[in-house]
Amino acid sequence: MDRVALVTGGSRGAGRGIAVGLAEDGFDIAFTYRKDGDSAEETAAAIEAMGRRALAIQSDVSVPADNERAVATTVEELGGLQALVCNAGIASRGQSVANTEAAELQRVMSVHALGPHHLCSVAAPHLRDNERADVVFISSVATLHHNANGAPYNMGKAAMEALAMTLAKEERPHGVRVNVVAPGLIDTEMGRRLIKGAADIDDIGEVHDKQAFGRVCTPEDIADAVRFFVSDRAFLVTGEKLNVWGGGQEWR
Repeated sequence: MDRVALVTGGSRGAGRGIAVGLAEDGFDIAFTYRKDGDSAEETAAAIEAMGRRALAIQSDVSVPADNERAVATTVEELGGLQALVCNAGIASRGQSVANTEAAELQRVMSVHALGPHHLCSVAAPHLRDNERADVVFISSVATLHHNANGAPYNMGKAAMEALAMTLAKEERPHGVRVNVVAPGLIDTEMGRRLIKGAADIDDIGEVHDKQAFGRVCTPEDIADAVRFFVSDRAFLVTGEKLNVWGGGQEWR
């Protein structure tokens, strides 16, 4: 039977890599995007070129009504839901705690943790309606070191991981596996914003040769980790976190 995946923030960057990778593995793909309709069309076309169905849904994960609509539309249009990938994310502005505005903290926490909590609550009944289902959260290795000038992002991802580990215990009796993929710096638009805010580096290419294996993460690296978690190769894997960053990254 065909499987259906819903990927949040799936039109660009790591999200697009995940959506396309899962399509290669035989999933029909629903994905959300917030603003960039052109990128959403390109991603949908790439998925459909593989012979899979694609459904682009304009949605903001921090808005509860949007989450409800995204799940309902996916189930109605594609016939079910077997995998949910909580990927949508935003960068914080690289300010100290003393200089962070309350609105920024609220927005970052909403996108990374509060919104995914609500999305999972909406998706859970549909995920449980399968012999096997999966939730994968895209976190960050930021939770390993909690660098200065990144509190909103660090807090958002830490809360996301707490959600994932709690959900894994709750959903195990229902056949739902829940795992976390934690990338290092990814060569995407968001990654470039993050490194600019955290290290004042304008060109992400400057840091490739400082890495143990010659480059930072790519969207495909993250997609491969997700593809493992939702496959039969990970049949007994739940409540786990996989760091994807070559064992460490140097930015300076």
